[in-house]
Amino acid sequence: MRTPVVFLIFNRPDETARVFEKIRDARPPKLLVVADGPRPDRSGETQNCLATRKVIERVDWPCEVLTNYADVNLGCKKRVSSGLDWVFKTVPEAIILEDDCLPDPTFFRFCEELLERYRDDERVMMISGDNVQFGRTRTSYSYYFSRYAHIWGWASWRRAWKSYDVTMRLWPELRDGGWLRDILHDAAVEQYWHRIFEKVYRDEIDTWDYPWIFTCMANSGLIAMPNVNLISNIGYGASATHTTAKSIFAGMRTEPLSMPLSHPPFIIRDARADAFMEKEFFVASYAVRAKHKLKLFLDRIR
Repeated sequence: MRTPVVFLIFNRPDETARVFEKIRDARPPKLLVVADGPRPDRSGETQNCLATRKVIERVDWPCEVLTNYADVNLGCKKRVSSGLDWVFKTVPEAIILEDDCLPDPTFFRFCEELLERYRDDERVMMISGDNVQFGRTRTSYSYYFSRYAHIWGWASWRRAWKSYDVTMRLWPELRDGGWLRDILHDAAVEQYWHRIFEKVYRDEIDTWDYPWIFTCMANSGLIAMPNVNLISNIGYGASATHTTAKSIFAGMRTEPLSMPLSHPPFIIRDARADAFMEKEFFVASYAVRAKHKLKLFLDRIR
Protein backbone atom coordinates (compact mmCIF):
# COMPACT_ATOMS: atom_id res chain seq x y z
CA MET A 1 0.00 0.00 0.00
CA ARG A 2 1.29 3.48 -0.90
CA THR A 3 -1.55 5.84 0.07
CA PRO A 4 -1.71 7.75 3.40
CA VAL A 5 -4.58 6.86 5.71
CA VAL A 6 -6.39 9.39 7.89
CA PHE A 7 -7.94 8.22 11.15
CA LEU A 8 -10.55 10.45 12.83
CA ILE A 9 -10.88 9.54 16.51
CA PHE A 10 -12.46 10.92 19.67
CA ASN A 11 -13.59 9.09 22.80
CA ARG A 12 -14.34 5.44 21.92
CA PRO A 13 -11.27 3.27 22.55
CA ASP A 14 -12.99 -0.06 21.82
CA GLU A 15 -14.35 0.91 18.39
CA THR A 16 -11.10 2.72 17.62
CA ALA A 17 -9.11 -0.42 18.39
CA ARG A 18 -11.25 -2.53 16.03
CA VAL A 19 -10.83 -0.11 13.13
CA PHE A 20 -7.14 0.30 13.94
CA GLU A 21 -6.62 -3.45 13.45
CA LYS A 22 -7.95 -3.12 9.88
CA ILE A 23 -5.57 -0.23 9.27
CA ARG A 24 -2.71 -2.27 10.72
CA ASP A 25 -3.52 -5.11 8.31
CA ALA A 26 -3.36 -2.64 5.39
CA ARG A 27 0.00 -1.22 6.58
CA PRO A 28 -0.17 2.29 5.13
CA PRO A 29 3.19 4.10 4.92
CA LYS A 30 1.74 7.21 6.56
CA LEU A 31 -0.99 7.54 9.20
CA LEU A 32 -2.47 10.95 9.97
CA VAL A 33 -4.56 10.99 13.14
CA VAL A 34 -7.07 13.73 13.99
CA ALA A 35 -8.58 13.78 17.49
CA ASP A 36 -10.99 16.09 19.29
CA GLY A 37 -10.56 17.01 22.95
CA PRO A 38 -12.85 16.01 25.82
CA ARG A 39 -16.02 17.88 26.67
CA PRO A 40 -15.64 19.42 30.15
CA ASP A 41 -19.16 18.50 31.24
CA ARG A 42 -18.87 14.77 30.40
CA SER A 43 -17.72 12.61 33.27
CA GLY A 44 -14.96 10.21 32.32
CA GLU A 45 -14.48 11.60 28.82
CA THR A 46 -10.94 12.82 29.47
CA GLN A 47 -9.92 9.26 30.33
CA ASN A 48 -11.75 7.87 27.30
CA CYS A 49 -10.04 10.35 24.97
CA LEU A 50 -6.63 9.46 26.40
CA ALA A 51 -7.35 5.73 26.09
CA THR A 52 -8.45 6.25 22.49
CA ARG A 53 -5.25 8.11 21.61
CA LYS A 54 -3.26 5.36 23.30
CA VAL A 55 -4.47 2.95 20.59
CA ILE A 56 -2.37 4.82 18.02
CA GLU A 57 0.78 3.85 19.93
CA ARG A 58 0.24 0.28 18.71
CA VAL A 59 1.66 1.09 15.27
CA ASP A 60 4.24 -1.66 14.73
CA TRP A 61 4.94 -1.52 10.99
CA PRO A 62 7.10 0.93 9.00
CA CYS A 63 4.84 3.96 9.16
CA GLU A 64 5.17 7.71 9.64
CA VAL A 65 2.60 8.76 12.23
CA LEU A 66 1.44 12.39 12.26
CA THR A 67 -1.00 13.60 14.90
CA ASN A 68 -3.30 16.59 15.12
CA TYR A 69 -4.81 16.42 18.61
CA ALA A 70 -7.05 19.13 20.05
CA ASP A 71 -6.47 20.06 23.69
CA VAL A 72 -10.07 21.23 24.11
CA ASN A 73 -13.29 20.10 22.54
CA LEU A 74 -13.96 21.80 19.20
CA GLY A 75 -17.09 19.86 18.28
CA CYS A 76 -17.68 17.66 15.27
CA LYS A 77 -17.98 20.47 12.72
CA LYS A 78 -14.85 22.45 13.61
CA ARG A 79 -12.66 19.52 14.63
CA VAL A 80 -13.15 17.34 11.55
CA SER A 81 -13.15 20.21 9.07
CA SER A 82 -9.99 21.78 10.54
CA GLY A 83 -8.40 18.36 10.79
CA LEU A 84 -9.05 17.59 7.13
CA ASP A 85 -7.74 21.04 6.19
CA TRP A 86 -4.51 20.00 7.92
CA VAL A 87 -4.55 16.61 6.18
CA PHE A 88 -4.83 18.02 2.68
CA LYS A 89 -2.19 20.64 3.36
CA THR A 90 0.10 17.78 4.36
CA VAL A 91 -0.67 15.19 1.65
CA PRO A 92 -2.20 15.51 -1.85
CA GLU A 93 -4.61 12.57 -1.44
CA ALA A 94 -5.71 10.22 1.32
CA ILE A 95 -8.03 7.45 2.47
CA ILE A 96 -10.17 8.52 5.43
CA LEU A 97 -11.76 6.43 8.18
CA GLU A 98 -13.63 7.44 11.31
CA ASP A 99 -13.34 5.49 14.54
CA ASP A 100 -16.62 3.65 13.96
CA CYS A 101 -16.21 2.73 10.28
CA LEU A 102 -15.01 -0.85 10.01
CA PRO A 103 -13.73 -1.54 6.48
CA ASP A 104 -13.54 -4.71 4.44
CA PRO A 105 -9.88 -5.27 3.45
CA THR A 106 -10.65 -4.59 -0.21
CA PHE A 107 -11.73 -1.05 0.70
CA PHE A 108 -8.11 0.10 0.77
CA ARG A 109 -7.21 -1.30 -2.64
CA PHE A 110 -10.45 0.06 -4.12
CA CYS A 111 -9.71 3.57 -2.86
CA GLU A 112 -6.04 3.48 -3.81
CA GLU A 113 -6.69 2.35 -7.36
CA LEU A 114 -9.42 4.94 -7.95
CA LEU A 115 -7.37 7.72 -6.38
CA GLU A 116 -4.77 7.08 -9.04
CA ARG A 117 -7.24 6.55 -11.91
CA TYR A 118 -9.23 9.77 -11.31
CA ARG A 119 -6.44 11.88 -9.83
CA ASP A 120 -6.68 14.53 -12.54
CA ASP A 121 -10.36 14.17 -13.44
CA GLU A 122 -12.11 17.04 -11.69
CA ARG A 123 -15.53 15.57 -12.41
CA VAL A 124 -14.86 12.99 -9.68
CA MET A 125 -14.58 14.59 -6.24
CA MET A 126 -14.64 11.59 -3.95
CA ILE A 127 -14.51 7.81 -3.59
CA SER A 128 -16.91 6.24 -1.09
CA GLY A 129 -16.64 2.87 0.62
CA ASP A 130 -20.24 2.32 1.66
CA ASN A 131 -23.12 1.14 -0.47
CA VAL A 132 -26.71 1.48 0.77
CA GLN A 133 -28.50 -0.18 -2.13
CA PHE A 134 -29.08 -3.18 0.15
CA GLY A 135 -28.17 -5.90 -2.29
CA ARG A 136 -29.47 -4.20 -5.42
CA THR A 137 -26.81 -4.55 -8.11
CA ARG A 138 -26.67 -1.37 -10.15
CA THR A 139 -23.92 -2.17 -12.62
CA SER A 140 -21.81 -5.02 -13.98
CA TYR A 141 -18.71 -2.95 -13.19
CA SER A 142 -17.04 -2.66 -9.78
CA TYR A 143 -18.53 0.75 -9.06
CA TYR A 144 -20.90 3.44 -10.27
CA PHE A 145 -21.20 7.20 -9.85
CA SER A 146 -23.55 9.12 -7.57
CA ARG A 147 -24.15 12.73 -6.59
CA TYR A 148 -24.32 11.81 -2.90
CA ALA A 149 -21.16 11.89 -0.80
CA HIS A 150 -21.14 9.02 1.71
CA ILE A 151 -18.43 9.53 4.32
CA TRP A 152 -18.34 6.22 6.21
CA GLY A 153 -14.95 5.38 4.76
CA TRP A 154 -13.91 7.49 1.80
CA ALA A 155 -11.01 8.98 -0.12
CA SER A 156 -10.33 12.23 -1.92
CA TRP A 157 -7.75 14.64 -3.22
CA ARG A 158 -6.45 18.06 -2.22
CA ARG A 159 -7.72 19.41 -5.56
CA ALA A 160 -11.32 18.49 -4.51
CA TRP A 161 -11.06 19.50 -0.85
CA LYS A 162 -9.86 22.98 -1.81
CA SER A 163 -13.49 23.76 -2.76
CA TYR A 164 -14.76 22.85 0.71
CA ASP A 165 -16.29 25.67 2.71
CA VAL A 166 -17.52 24.72 6.18
CA THR A 167 -19.53 27.97 6.41
CA MET A 168 -21.49 27.21 3.20
CA ARG A 169 -21.32 30.88 2.20
CA LEU A 170 -22.84 30.12 -1.22
CA TRP A 171 -25.98 28.60 0.26
CA PRO A 172 -28.15 31.79 0.42
CA GLU A 173 -27.44 32.60 -3.23
CA LEU A 174 -28.08 29.07 -4.44
CA ARG A 175 -31.09 28.66 -2.14
CA ASP A 176 -32.75 31.83 -3.36
CA GLY A 177 -31.97 31.02 -6.99
CA GLY A 178 -33.85 27.72 -6.89
CA TRP A 179 -30.67 25.71 -7.38
CA LEU A 180 -31.87 22.60 -5.54
CA ARG A 181 -34.95 22.37 -7.74
CA ASP A 182 -32.77 22.64 -10.83
CA ILE A 183 -30.66 19.61 -9.93
CA LEU A 184 -33.03 17.42 -7.89
CA HIS A 185 -36.28 17.74 -9.89
CA ASP A 186 -38.32 16.41 -6.97
CA ALA A 187 -40.16 18.60 -4.50
CA ALA A 188 -39.89 16.19 -1.56
CA VAL A 189 -36.16 15.59 -2.05
CA GLU A 190 -35.64 19.33 -2.48
CA GLN A 191 -37.45 19.98 0.82
CA TYR A 192 -35.30 17.38 2.57
CA TRP A 193 -31.99 18.94 1.53
CA HIS A 194 -33.26 22.52 1.85
CA ARG A 195 -34.12 21.85 5.48
CA ILE A 196 -30.72 20.29 6.24
CA PHE A 197 -28.61 22.88 4.42
CA GLU A 198 -30.53 25.72 6.06
CA LYS A 199 -30.01 24.27 9.54
CA VAL A 200 -26.30 23.70 8.95
CA TYR A 201 -25.89 27.21 7.55
CA ARG A 202 -27.52 28.61 10.70
CA ASP A 203 -25.23 26.47 12.92
CA GLU A 204 -28.19 24.48 14.22
CA ILE A 205 -26.48 21.20 13.30
CA ASP A 206 -22.91 20.64 14.46
CA THR A 207 -21.44 18.56 11.65
CA TRP A 208 -18.85 18.83 8.90
CA ASP A 209 -20.24 16.32 6.40
CA TYR A 210 -23.31 18.22 5.16
CA PRO A 211 -21.11 21.13 4.03
CA TRP A 212 -19.02 18.55 2.13
CA ILE A 213 -22.16 17.12 0.49
CA PHE A 214 -23.17 20.69 -0.36
CA THR A 215 -19.71 21.34 -1.84
CA CYS A 216 -19.89 18.27 -4.06
CA MET A 217 -23.41 19.14 -5.23
CA ALA A 218 -22.58 22.80 -5.88
CA ASN A 219 -19.63 21.75 -8.04
CA SER A 220 -21.57 19.03 -9.91
CA GLY A 221 -19.12 16.57 -8.43
CA LEU A 222 -19.46 12.82 -8.86
CA ILE A 223 -18.76 10.21 -6.18
CA ALA A 224 -17.51 6.73 -7.08
CA MET A 225 -19.57 4.15 -5.15
CA PRO A 226 -18.62 0.46 -4.85
CA ASN A 227 -21.10 -2.07 -6.19
CA VAL A 228 -21.03 -3.84 -2.79
CA ASN A 229 -20.87 -2.43 0.71
CA LEU A 230 -17.30 -2.14 2.03
CA ILE A 231 -17.98 -0.36 5.35
CA SER A 232 -19.84 -1.39 8.48
CA ASN A 233 -20.73 1.39 10.90
CA ILE A 234 -20.16 -0.06 14.38
CA GLY A 235 -20.76 3.21 16.20
CA TYR A 236 -24.52 3.35 16.60
CA GLY A 237 -25.57 3.62 20.22
CA ALA A 238 -25.69 5.81 23.30
CA SER A 239 -22.00 6.77 23.09
CA ALA A 240 -22.28 8.14 19.55
CA THR A 241 -22.31 11.86 18.76
CA HIS A 242 -25.04 11.71 16.11
CA THR A 243 -25.95 8.08 15.38
CA THR A 244 -27.66 7.32 18.69
CA ALA A 245 -30.96 5.88 17.43
CA LYS A 246 -31.65 2.44 15.97
CA SER A 247 -31.12 2.33 12.24
CA ILE A 248 -31.06 -0.05 9.30
CA PHE A 249 -27.60 1.42 8.59
CA ALA A 250 -26.15 0.13 11.88
CA GLY A 251 -23.63 -2.66 11.43
CA MET A 252 -24.42 -3.28 7.78
CA ARG A 253 -22.88 -6.45 6.39
CA THR A 254 -19.80 -5.99 4.22
CA GLU A 255 -18.47 -8.17 1.45
CA PRO A 256 -15.22 -8.09 -0.49
CA LEU A 257 -15.04 -6.38 -3.85
CA SER A 258 -13.88 -8.74 -6.58
CA MET A 259 -10.39 -8.09 -7.88
CA PRO A 260 -9.09 -6.97 -10.27
CA LEU A 261 -11.46 -4.04 -10.46
CA SER A 262 -13.70 -3.68 -13.49
CA HIS A 263 -13.79 0.00 -14.41
CA PRO A 264 -16.78 1.52 -16.23
CA PRO A 265 -15.80 2.96 -19.63
CA PHE A 266 -17.91 6.07 -18.95
CA ILE A 267 -18.41 8.62 -16.18
CA ILE A 268 -22.16 9.09 -15.86
CA ARG A 269 -24.27 9.40 -12.70
CA ASP A 270 -26.48 6.38 -11.97
CA ALA A 271 -29.83 8.14 -11.63
CA ARG A 272 -31.62 4.91 -10.71
CA ALA A 273 -29.37 4.25 -7.73
CA ASP A 274 -29.71 7.85 -6.54
CA ALA A 275 -33.50 7.74 -6.97
CA PHE A 276 -33.67 4.65 -4.77
CA MET A 277 -31.81 6.44 -2.00
CA GLU A 278 -33.93 9.55 -2.36
CA LYS A 279 -37.21 7.65 -2.18
CA GLU A 280 -36.32 5.13 0.52
CA PHE A 281 -34.28 7.31 2.86
CA PHE A 282 -34.54 11.04 2.18
CA VAL A 283 -38.21 11.37 1.27
CA ALA A 284 -39.28 8.71 3.74
CA SER A 285 -37.31 10.40 6.51
CA TYR A 286 -38.84 13.78 5.70
CA ALA A 287 -42.35 12.29 5.64
CA VAL A 288 -41.89 10.64 9.04
CA ARG A 289 -40.72 13.92 10.59
CA ALA A 290 -43.59 15.85 9.01
CA LYS A 291 -46.10 13.31 10.32
CA HIS A 292 -44.59 13.54 13.81
CA LYS A 293 -44.76 17.36 13.78
CA LEU A 294 -48.40 17.24 12.65
CA LYS A 295 -49.26 14.87 15.48
CA LEU A 296 -47.60 17.17 18.03
CA PHE A 297 -49.52 20.13 16.65
CA LEU A 298 -52.86 18.29 16.75
CA ASP A 299 -52.19 17.10 20.31
CA ARG A 300 -51.63 20.72 21.39
CA ILE A 301 -54.85 22.08 19.92
CA ARG A 302 -57.10 19.26 21.12
